[in-house]
Amino acid sequence: MTKRKASQPGQNFTGLLNCLVTETSGETVTLGQLMRIMERRSFGAVILLLGLIAISPLTVVPGATWTVAAVTLLFSGQLLFGMRHPWLPKALLGLKMPRAQLQTFVRAGRKMAHTADKLTAPRLGFLTKPPFVIGVALLCIAAALITFPLGLIPLAPVLPGVAIVLMGIGLTARDGVFLILSTLAMMGSVMLLARLLL
Repeated sequence: MTKRKASQPGQNFTGLLNCLVTETSGETVTLGQLMRIMERRSFGAVILLLGLIAISPLTVVPGATWTVAAVTLLFSGQLLFGMRHPWLPKALLGLKMPRAQLQTFVRAGRKMAHTADKLTAPRLGFLTKPPFVIGVALLCIAAALITFPLGLIPLAPVLPGVAIVLMGIGLTARDGVFLILSTLAMMGSVMLLARLLL
């Protein structure tokens, strides 16, 4: 029986999170620095990062939930229109966060990333490629949009955030099973919004 080949540092999810700390320096970290690390992993890793932020303690900062949703919407649109690499305006790339907050985010996401490393495998890979990836982009856009009204209610944005995390895992690991799970989480988000509005 052949053993599964171990991922090199920085190539699996845990390594990717660690790189956010080890490949940056200074008391503050800019979004541009994080993006330069993420760009090497393309849209899946960026969407995963945004999803982890969306369900992390960082969202207690006023307006953070909507900011993350807006950035997610921007990247989802780029994925929808077939861009090869993520892009952000220079004004957003200059946004800063204290390194202590980044380290808090990495610690919060490390357990989930470690679990993802164990659970993911290339499955139903056709779902991560055109034309099916268009559906994934639309799903991610829907998750970002639904976050805006849910952001008015404490903890309500967690469910679309989970959907975004699952999308990021699926795209990065080329694991269609996680994309299906993401669809289920998104359906739950829609049901939650409908219940709150009725």
